[in-house]
Amino acid sequence: MPAYAEPFALIALSAFCAIALSACGSGSSVSSEAEADSDGTVSGEVTATLHNAYQWFGANVTVALDGDTVVIEATGRPDHTSPYWNPNNASGLYVAPDPNVTTVSHMSPGYIEDYNNLFTLRAPASPTRAASSSATSLGPVGIAVSGAPIFNDQEGPNVNLEIGVIQGFDSNGAHTGPQTYHYHLEPKAISNDDEALVGVIADGFFLYGRQCYSTPGTYPTDLDASGGHTSVTQHSQGEAEYHYHIMNEFYLGAYYLLFPEDYQGTPSSISN
Repeated sequence: MPAYAEPFALIALSAFCAIALSACGSGSSVSSEAEADSDGTVSGEVTATLHNAYQWFGANVTVALDGDTVVIEATGRPDHTSPYWNPNNASGLYVAPDPNVTTVSHMSPGYIEDYNNLFTLRAPASPTRAASSSATSLGPVGIAVSGAPIFNDQEGPNVNLEIGVIQGFDSNGAHTGPQTYHYHLEPKAISNDDEALVGVIADGFFLYGRQCYSTPGTYPTDLDASGGHTSVTQHSQGEAEYHYHIMNEFYLGAYYLLFPEDYQGTPSSISN
C-alpha cells in the first residue's frame, strides 16, 4: 500500500492513452482514458466527459475516466488538521483536541497514520436517478474531496452516533475506526455553513454544503428526503443537475449529518 504523501498509481484498468487535465486549484490527478490496441491505435471512443467538479478533489484523490465510468481512488487520509493525526506531528497536520468539541476520553483508538487504505469507487460519469431509492449501509457511502471516506449516521448495526462516540469526534465530525479516519458530520475544514463541494456519493452524485450556489447565501428549501434537488452548481457550467446537500437540520441540537438518508441513484460499492 502507498505511504502518505507519496504519489500512488491507479490500478491498471487496461492499456490506455491518458490525457492529463489541469486541476484548477487542486492537487488531484485527473485523466481521461481510451483503450489502445496492440498496434498503438486508439479504439473504444470515450463517450463521456469528466465532470468539472472532479478538478476540485485534493491531492489524496486520483480520478480517471474509463469509458462511461469515473474511477475514483482515495488514500483515506485527509489533507487537513485533526487531533487524530499522531501527536509526534510527523504529518505536520496534528492539532490538539478542542475541549469545546472533543472529549479526549471518548476519542477512538488509532491514529490516521496507522492505516494504509486505497478506497476505490467506480461511478457513472453521468449518473441518473433510479426508479426507487436504496438504503445506505455501514462503511463508506462516499469519498470526500480531502481523500477520506464519508459514512452515514450509524456507528454500527442500529447504533446511532449519540451512543457514546459523538463526543470523541473532531471539529470535522470525524474519528478513526474501523481501520480508517472517516466523516459522519459536516466537515468544517471542507464546508462550514457554505456551498462548498464536499465529495461524491457512491451513486455518482455530488454532495455540497448546506447552502445553495443557485441562491447565494441561502439554504435550499426544495430538498428531497436524501437532501437532493436539481439546480445549477458552481461546477455544472450553467446547467441544472441533481446533487445532494448537507441538510440544514440539527442533529442532537448541535450537528449536521453528512448523508443519513437513501441513495437516489444506483450506488456502486466502495472497495478497499
